[in-house]
Parts: sequence; C-alpha cells; structure tokens
Amino acid sequence: MELTEREHTIINFLTEKGSVSVSDLSSSLDVSEVTIRSDLSDLEFKGFLSRTHGGAVPFIHPHIIERQNLAVEEKSRIAKAAAALVQDNDTIMIEAGTTAALIPRYLTGKRDIRVITNSVMAFNAARSNPALKITVTGGEYSNSTDSFIGYTAEDAIRRFNVKYAFIGTDGFSIKAGITTHYEQAAQIIRVMREKASKVILVSDSSKYDKIGVVSILPLSSIDLIITDSKLFPDAIKSIQNSGCKIEVY
Repeated sequence: MELTEREHTIINFLTEKGSVSVSDLSSSLDVSEVTIRSDLSDLEFKGFLSRTHGGAVPFIHPHIIERQNLAVEEKSRIAKAAAALVQDNDTIMIEAGTTAALIPRYLTGKRDIRVITNSVMAFNAARSNPALKITVTGGEYSNSTDSFIGYTAEDAIRRFNVKYAFIGTDGFSIKAGITTHYEQAAQIIRVMREKASKVILVSDSSKYDKIGVVSILPLSSIDLIITDSKLFPDAIKSIQNSGCKIEVY
C-alpha cells in the first residue's frame, strides 16, 4: 500500500526509536497534533504500528519495517510481475518476505485463487480481497520475519500441492544459491520446493551476491527469478548461464 512522505518519516522514527509520541512528531514534522493522530490512525489501519496513549509503537519488528522501506518501487514492480503469472483457479504458496508479501495486492480481478502462506504480511495483504481463499499455516510465530515457522507450519505446507511457490531471500548468488540468516525460515522454503510445480524467487537486485549464513537451495532448484532492472547485465548473464531463468522489471 502506498505511503505518504510523512508516513515514511514516521515509520523511520519508529525504526530508530522503538516508539514515538504525538507531541514529538508534531514538533519534528511541523504539523498539528491532530494531523499526526490522523497519520498514526492510518498507519495502524495499514498494519505498521499500534496506537498507545499519546503515541505509537511498531506493530511489527523494526527490521521488517526497515526492509519494507527499501527499494519500494522495485519491489512493487516485481510483485506485480509475479502476480501476473497467476491464473484463475490456481493454488499458490507465498513465503515470508517483504516483496512476496506484496503479491496478493496485485491478484485483484482473478477468481478462485487459493493462497497458502506462513507470512502475516501476505495474509494482511490478501484478506481484503474476497476472491482469495486464504490458508495460514499456523506454527511458531517469529517476530523477526513476521511469519510462522517450525514443524506445525511445515506439516501444514506438506498437505498441499500448488502450481507456484513464491519465495524471498536475504541473498542470492551463483556460488551460494539462495541464502538466509534463519535456519527455520530456510526449512519452510525447502518444504515449499517439494510441494510446488514451480518455485519463483522474487527479490530486488540489492540482494544479489549477498550471502546469508544459512544455505537454502542452489539456483538450479529455482525455476524463475523475478528481479528489477538495476541488476547488472553481467550478473543477469551469469544467472542465465547457471541454467536459471530470470526476468527483470
């Protein structure tokens, strides 16, 4: 969902300080407290924060808020391209990640789409569309990824066979494949790989050649990478030479 410049600034304050007050925001942004309260109400509705007496605190982990504010336009283009692959009556999986979580908002107009997800962000984006049938895996909640992980989530995923699994990553490279900083998040993706006809990595180009501490899958296990046009031509060629299809937007 689109945010105003002032809303972005408020989120940045939250990321840095952990909480904000109406009076401090009013002074810093040079607007009335009435305006700030309205902004906070809008951001609460959008799922970014929770209102407190006289201020607000983050609704989700500050690390996620920070990631949501990076490469916003690129992530939207990637998510839109990913959603365009989905046809009426498809069943898909969406894994945790700020880019993948945007995909449901671009499924408007499609019919009888079933979405299986462990991502709270993806659920929040999907639940406003009555045409989507949503299954949330459950499991152990991880606030650092705003998603469900662990055996319960994995068992839920194994119950379904899907056309596409849309996944994210903390880094992808020719040498290390796709990687993350969280072992249990890696296992969720591995299980999705087992149950999906095609696995599609949605990731902005800033993740290229970055390597997380946990290896998830080699690039050869990915059917398609959707990224943005800022990825260098040499990198695109290297990925193609590895046998992985890539599309840039």
